[in-house]
Amino acid sequence: MAFKTTRLDRFIARSSGFSIAGTRLLIAQQRIIVDGLPAESAQQRVTAFTQVMLDGKALNDTKAVYLMLNKPQGVVSATKDPKHATVLDLIEHPAKDTLHIVGRLDFNSTGLLLLTNDGAWSRKISLPETKLRKTYEVTVSTPMNEAYISAFQSGIYFAYEDLITQPAELEIVSPFTARLSLVEGRYHQVKRMFGHFQNKVLALHRVSVGSLTLGGLELGDSRLLTRRELERVGLD
Repeated sequence: MAFKTTRLDRFIARSSGFSIAGTRLLIAQQRIIVDGLPAESAQQRVTAFTQVMLDGKALNDTKAVYLMLNKPQGVVSATKDPKHATVLDLIEHPAKDTLHIVGRLDFNSTGLLLLTNDGAWSRKISLPETKLRKTYEVTVSTPMNEAYISAFQSGIYFAYEDLITQPAELEIVSPFTARLSLVEGRYHQVKRMFGHFQNKVLALHRVSVGSLTLGGLELGDSRLLTRRELERVGLD
């Protein structure tokens, strides 16, 4: 997995107060340890999650955290809110205050929500160019028909942005329920797509993001992503 990197001497200078020239002397004196080994050179590349030690003291103690939550209704996809419980209130992790949300869900929507402290990873997941597919279970107020499938596949015109949505796959499970897969994440996109047919979304549940699924994760619970899940998410 690729992280944003910086030169070791610049990283040390920002973290310790030493000048660039001073950091190079520290490296030459082997006073800098990088991930358990003496630093190789001032040009060595490190990330925000590389362990860098100066004279046995950590210059950073940041570890990358990748977490999934099965979001329940009535919880805000935010880190702080003056009126409502937030998704962070549901998480028990020592680094939870460093986390941010990757692809929010509305107040009453449920399902898979990703959180991380790795900004480069979350940006890559969110980029439209990545085309990471999100799948939802949708319940609507009036019956659907085949016209929905072809319209979603062709794209729905959004007047506010003056654009047509990218092709989306709709599988009608029953007259009032469907599975929707799409690669975009525009503001209230699912509700607006069904709104094209004047059909109100009553329930929206995200079941997957790329290859990541909730599995047996209970509503309101969270867990760390496994290394295999991170490798399979399709962003390497």
